[in-house]
Amino acid sequence: MGLRSFFDRIEPNFEKGGKYEKFFPLYEMVESFIYTPKTVTTVAPHARSYVDMKRIMTYVVIATIPCILMALYNTGLQTNTALTALGPDSHTGWRVAIMKALGFSLEPGLVSNLVHGFLYFLPIYVVTLVVGGIWEVIFATVRGHEVNEGFLVTSMLYVLILPASTPLWQVALGISFGVVLGKEVFGGTGKNFLNPALTGRAFLYFAYPANMSGDTIWTPVDGFSGATSLGISAAEGVQALAGYGITWWDAFVGTIQGSLGETSALAAMIGLAFLLVTRIANWRLVVGCMGGMIGFSLLLNAIGSDTNPMFSMPWYWHFVLGGYAFGLAFMVTEPVSASHTNAGRYIYGALIGFMVVMIRVLNPAFPEGMMLAILFANIFAPLIDYFVVRANINRRAKRHV
Repeated sequence: MGLRSFFDRIEPNFEKGGKYEKFFPLYEMVESFIYTPKTVTTVAPHARSYVDMKRIMTYVVIATIPCILMALYNTGLQTNTALTALGPDSHTGWRVAIMKALGFSLEPGLVSNLVHGFLYFLPIYVVTLVVGGIWEVIFATVRGHEVNEGFLVTSMLYVLILPASTPLWQVALGISFGVVLGKEVFGGTGKNFLNPALTGRAFLYFAYPANMSGDTIWTPVDGFSGATSLGISAAEGVQALAGYGITWWDAFVGTIQGSLGETSALAAMIGLAFLLVTRIANWRLVVGCMGGMIGFSLLLNAIGSDTNPMFSMPWYWHFVLGGYAFGLAFMVTEPVSASHTNAGRYIYGALIGFMVVMIRVLNPAFPEGMMLAILFANIFAPLIDYFVVRANINRRAKRHV
């Protein structure tokens, strides 16, 4: 009650005519984060719904919690495993010092993995939140509108699709590019046609391919690196994964090398189930994407190739490797940049499913594919909706001829 009174007391200073008027977006961001927005419709028509922007963004953040927990655990697992393999001489750095000071073991274990993973996750998230938040406040102040909650989702998704070893200056550069050129130049949340998190990740991939190539992962521990499962599959075939001790179950659970939150298909599917139940995600996008991926992978399996082992990769391996499951759950279903017509959603999803397999199989230089497939479909989403609407208009017109 006291906090509410405090906000009510200082609010006039930030309203129009107040001495801190230009900082109203910053005040509104903090106030609406703690309390439900007070804005209501005052003129007809009155369209009312319990689902507002704040609730949608909150639900998406909640849906990422399984991926966040798995990101902490798997990052710590990979790091502790590498440190154990390299020996005591590798036990250096501020994270190791903190682990030792807190009394945690550097051997792989549930608690030590979570804590060590957290020490990698936290700096990346803090830099993302601070740098991206500054850009959001700057644009909101210049335009005179509130800071949208959408950035909380963008920041979390952006962090989860980065390698744990990404330099913090690259983290800042990528989120700046994603927020400014992927969203704000088009008018902000709801007006962008590209996914901001993927836009920032794509910028880092093309600007710094050595760190973001997708076929190898820069392991957090210096001197310890290895190919990702997709990289191994592209070079030697999916059957070779068994020789590296990687099973389909490992890939499904997420205890393999990869970006922070993309390794676990299980965690992504838990998040997707939550989004589908709460109707934040549209199931037609999921059906279209799965159909496109399964259909094209089966076709390539039937065609076969003597020189390209990726032709023989079954669809269920495509599902668990790389960022497919994470992208399906949180990027394909993103309502702003996806198609908005029901028929268009099937087409949009199928285009992504088709493109991700095509890039993985036919482009040996880039065995991932999900990021580029989604951004490619983002560009064509308005065109897909246009043709769906035109076809509907023409069909109705023929009924009245």
